[in-house]
Order: sequence, then structure tokens, then C-alpha cells
Amino acid sequence: YGKNSIKFLRLHREGKKHFVKEVEVCTHLRLTSPQEYLEGNNSLVIPTDTIKNIVLVLAKKNGISSLEQFAIDICNHFMTTFCQVAYVKTYVQEVPWQRLHEDGVPHIHSFICVPDGIRFCEAEQCRNGPLIVFAGIKDLKLMKTTQSGFEGFYKNEHTTLPERHDRILCGELFCKWSYGECKDFDFDCIWKKIRECILEAFAGPPDCGEYSPSYQKTINCIQMLVLSRVSQVQVIEVVLNNTFYNVVDMKNLGLTNDKEVLIPVEAPYGSCACTLGRK
Repeated sequence: YGKNSIKFLRLHREGKKHFVKEVEVCTHLRLTSPQEYLEGNNSLVIPTDTIKNIVLVLAKKNGISSLEQFAIDICNHFMTTFCQVAYVKTYVQEVPWQRLHEDGVPHIHSFICVPDGIRFCEAEQCRNGPLIVFAGIKDLKLMKTTQSGFEGFYKNEHTTLPERHDRILCGELFCKWSYGECKDFDFDCIWKKIRECILEAFAGPPDCGEYSPSYQKTINCIQMLVLSRVSQVQVIEVVLNNTFYNVVDMKNLGLTNDKEVLIPVEAPYGSCACTLGRK
């Protein structure tokens, strides 16, 4: 049991310059006894309102140096404070605020919300067990307008999809990775590096791109690049929910539409997923 959607903004001031972290936290506990379920005995139950207040107090006292460290702080607090807690799991996601720039100059106290992917993390721990940390990015919308195709797939009497050697590749990406046992990592630096790997593997070189024969192959390229460059990552999961675009037929309007006007197919949509880990 626990408390979901604990939302707050943590404001940190250094003189006139301000820093913000707006997050949503979900914290769940498992106790050493299920007596509150089986017997209605609540003597070991930490109220969910107390859980919420602890999260807010930790944000006040410790600040949020990184999402992962804040999740670790929450897990450590419940494990060290309450002997009846057998397991704790905390999920933290961040609102993507970025500092506003005016004529290239960073503003001291103004920010803009940029929807270029949502950062999140999870930390979980069993009593007498290691602290395990996951991190990731979700709702990252990516598109490339060429250098993508889908050919040579299995066909039978139910197949109506034509082969394509030049199509738009577009999707919403979810990526989650595991650090294994928690160590003293620079979580912010690693997260930024992995995000750069995702964008590089998806797009290819900026002057020419790189051909993608399928969504599945693109997912694998992302995972392989991350594992080759970021040694701290042990397992990486990627899900790519596909957005398809149909070319509008303009023949009746007396126009030739050479893939210049397209309409997105809202539903149903495809989805590809893969989890890849080190040996």
C-alpha cells in the first residue's frame, strides 16, 4: 500500500538565481505482517498521509540533487526509521522545466516547460537486500521523414500492407534501464548521455541519417549504443509506440501529392518492445 501522485515544486535559491524541480512521487510499502488485511489490525500501518508528509519533509531537508538520489533518500528513510517495513518502492518523475533564455542569456528565475521527454526513476529495496535503482525517459516523441522502410515481411492471405522502402518513421518512445546495485553514480550525467545515445541511434548522422529497416531494428540500435557507451547500465528496456501517416490522395483535386501532405493514423497503432541486458 502507499501514496500515489504526491506532486510538488521544490524551489532552491542561490542568491538571485533560482532552481526548480517539480516532481510526482509514488511510494509503496510492504510490511512484515499482513495483519491489517487479514485481521483488521492497523497497529503497524503507517498512514498514507504520513507517507506523503515524509516525502515533503525529505524534499525540504535534503533538496533534490537528482531524481535518483531523492528516490534513494526516501527508501533509506523508511528502511531505517520503521522496523515493520519489509519492502519499499519509490517512483519519481519530473516535469520538464528548462531555464528560459533571452538572446542567449539564461534567466535567473524564469522557466519554460519543454515536452521533449519526461525523466523518471524508481528505487526499491527489501530489508537485508540491496538497493536497486532504475531510471528512464518516457513520452519522447521522435520522427524522421525518410531513411526508413519495411520490406520482406511475412505475408499470407490476410496481408494487405504494402512494402515500403521510403516512409516516415515516427513514434513515442519509452526507455527504462537498470543500474543494478546502487553505487555513487552521477545520475544526471548518465541520464543526459543515454538520452543523447537514443537521439543519435534513432536519427543517424546529421548530414545523411541512417536507414532503418524496421522499428525493431531501430530499438536494437538504441539499446546497443547505450550498452556500448554507458557501462553503468545493466539492462535496458525500450518500447516504441508507432505513429503511421497516410498520404492524402489529391487526384480528385487535380494535384499530385508526393508525400507532402499526410494524415496521422490515430488508432490502431503498432507497438514494438525489447529488453536487452549484458551477459
